[in-house]
Amino acid sequence: MIKSMTGYGRAQAQIAGMGITVEIKSVNHRYFEFSSRVYRNYSFLEEKLKGYVQSQVSRGKIECSVQIEALETDDVIVQVNHSLASGFVTAYNEVAQRYAIPNDVSVSLLARQNDIFQVRKAPADEEAVWEAVLSVLAPALDAFVEMRRVEGLRLREDILGRAEAILKQVDFIEARSPETVREYNEKLLSRLQDLLQDTAIDEQRLLTEAAIFADKIAVAEEVTRLRSHIDQLRQFLATENSGGVGKTLDFLVQEMNREINTIGSKASDVAIAKAVIAVKTEIEKIREQVQNIE
Repeated sequence: MIKSMTGYGRAQAQIAGMGITVEIKSVNHRYFEFSSRVYRNYSFLEEKLKGYVQSQVSRGKIECSVQIEALETDDVIVQVNHSLASGFVTAYNEVAQRYAIPNDVSVSLLARQNDIFQVRKAPADEEAVWEAVLSVLAPALDAFVEMRRVEGLRLREDILGRAEAILKQVDFIEARSPETVREYNEKLLSRLQDLLQDTAIDEQRLLTEAAIFADKIAVAEEVTRLRSHIDQLRQFLATENSGGVGKTLDFLVQEMNREINTIGSKASDVAIAKAVIAVKTEIEKIREQVQNIE
């Protein structure tokens, strides 16, 4: 089933002491383009996120946002800068001895000095964090893909309806084309009669002129190819596994447009010209819809 390139999915959960929220959204794009927003200390997730999303999405400009909030106190490591602490103690002792004052150096006094105690977070267990994020990413991506699928159904129905409208116009063009030849023949005969009056009309020359005109405006080949393109369009839209079919549909629409342009260039009849315009309008609307198909 075809899918739209427009979608949105969101999921959140509390796992392993973390509050995790994942949002995925996308818009049209010719190829697969992925960007993610994660906190700097979780940058190791970026390639994993891209790989997982790309396993289910083939086209579109996708943005994935991952927010991780610690619900419990993170493990931290406190490091002592012993060289700096030793320097401060030596300096305090020197001052006490030189000025004959009590030496009241304490740990709390040292703690007030910058950089003696350094606090940093313990390194994150990357695999554990990824497993936690994946358990939230998966339902967010499922919701995202489902939205694209539902939107794809709407696009499919719209395109099929327009294809039917095109076929009706094509049927009219095909039926009307021989009529234009007959009308041309009648007009030509009437003009010749007016010009020649009592002079006999060369029937063979008349038939030759009509044949030349018929060949000039013949659209049978273009109509056949146009119908063939529409049949292929229907087949692709009905294909169950149609991932990445958007590019193929775009090519078919271009070919449909080429055929109707050729028919339009041959049209010498007002009714056919109107039908050609109607077909072009529907093809353009199909093209706009196809641009949104994955």
